[in-house]
Amino acid sequence: MNKVAIVGCGWFGLPLAKALVSAGIQVAGTKRSPEGCDELSLNGITPFELDLSLINQQTLAQNCIRLTPLLDAEVLIVNIPPGLRRGENQYLNHIERLHQLIDGRNYKRVIFISTTGVYPSSDQHMHENDAQAYDDKSAVLLKAESYFTAMNNSCIIRFSGLIGPKRHPGKFFAGRQDIAGGNVAVNLVHLDDCIQAIKAILSATEQGKPVASIYNLAAPHHPTRAEFYRAAAIHLGLSAPEFNQQTLPSKTIIGDLICKQLGFNYIHPDPVSMLDAC
Repeated sequence: MNKVAIVGCGWFGLPLAKALVSAGIQVAGTKRSPEGCDELSLNGITPFELDLSLINQQTLAQNCIRLTPLLDAEVLIVNIPPGLRRGENQYLNHIERLHQLIDGRNYKRVIFISTTGVYPSSDQHMHENDAQAYDDKSAVLLKAESYFTAMNNSCIIRFSGLIGPKRHPGKFFAGRQDIAGGNVAVNLVHLDDCIQAIKAILSATEQGKPVASIYNLAAPHHPTRAEFYRAAAIHLGLSAPEFNQQTLPSKTIIGDLICKQLGFNYIHPDPVSMLDAC
């Protein structure tokens, strides 16, 4: 693998880019500001400033030309956070603009980072073919995926809840009382495993091995919310939360297809043990 382009070098994209550079791969990446591009340069990543909210039909052609050195890669990794929980509503517009920018290009592999938010909480084990548009947010997520499932050599990887450096979950419920849903299964994945999963897909692509169109990524152990968030708060030296007896609908994300097909092994299989790596 000679050249990889990463659209979105944030909390996940930047460590991924660094890991690929360390593996001897030429990496180009995007940030939305000149300062962010400076950070990429300092880490051996060829920088491109890209703010998809500033691209429209009038500027599309000139940006296609400007970004040609970025987008003419063997592998394209798209890592654009949806921001739906923060009330952002431009996600699909950004995905459509990016899709227009890459239209007509051929890649050995296109990897689109999605989320397990496409699975409903129906007290079931959720596999890759169980996604559904059960509300407005999941409909948006699936629409975004559809832009890439239609492309040749695409692979959608759906991350569970992300934890790792600067994302310790201990403060989330710390000190709170009378919380419902202590029964709900925790579906998390560590940054280290996200990076390793991408590397596994790249390796399989380089070797000409089959790669599925969709993979879930979730640690195989699923403690309850009560068990995990008590442990997380205590890990930070904070007051443990108290959960009441009210149950809520749950779901358990099964992320073993990538293990069976690509020989992937989770570095952090247990969310409670992950806390030491946050």
